[in-house]
Amino acid sequence: MEKNKKIINDVANLFKQDMDLGKITQAIEEILTAIGEDPNREGLQKTPERVARAYAELLAGYRTDPIELLNEAIFHASYDEMVIVRDIEYYSLCEHHMLPFIGRAHVAYIPDGKIIGLSKIPRIVDMFARRLQIQERMTRQVADLIDELLHPQGVAVVVEGLHMCSMMRGVKKHDARMTTSAMLGAFRNSMPTRQEFLDNISRGSAPLHF
Repeated sequence: MEKNKKIINDVANLFKQDMDLGKITQAIEEILTAIGEDPNREGLQKTPERVARAYAELLAGYRTDPIELLNEAIFHASYDEMVIVRDIEYYSLCEHHMLPFIGRAHVAYIPDGKIIGLSKIPRIVDMFARRLQIQERMTRQVADLIDELLHPQGVAVVVEGLHMCSMMRGVKKHDARMTTSAMLGAFRNSMPTRQEFLDNISRGSAPLHF
C-alpha cells in the first residue's frame, strides 16, 4: 500500500503550479522574431496566444491528479482472466524536438482480486502521453502505475508510435514506426500468456497514419 501511495504521489506532485501562459506567449513572439517573421502582421497577431493555449492542452498530463482521475474506480472482483483494452489512441510531444508523436496503446492485465473501471485505462494513457515524453518511458509508466494500483498477476503494455521528428526532419522516413512494450508478472514469466495477449492485439488493428 505504501508503494502504491508513493507512485500516485510521485505523479501528482510533478507540477503544482499552473502553466505560465504569459511566458509561453512571450517566448513564441521571440521565436517568430528570431526566424525573421513579424509577430504583429495580421496572420500572426494571435498566434503566440494560440500556441500557448495549445501547449496547455497538449501538456495537461503534468497537472492531472491521479486520485481524481481514478475517482475510486477500483473494485473487488473474483474475475481472474485476461482483461485487454486495445487501440487506445494517444497524442504526445517528443521531449527532444517538441514535435508530435501519435499512435495506439494496447493494455492488458490479469486481475488478482481487483479490477479497474474500463474508462480509466485510456485516461491513464492520456495522463502520461500529454507530457514531453519518449515512447519508451511512457510505455513503462503506464504499466508501472497499473501494477501498483491493482497488484495484478501481470500487466502488459504495447505502444505503437509514428514520430514527426523522424518523418519531417533528420532521416525523413515517413513510414517508420516505433513499437515499445512493457511486460510485468505473468506476461514476462509465461510465454503462452504473453503470446495470447500479442495474438489478441494483432487481430484487426487499423494501420497507423497521420
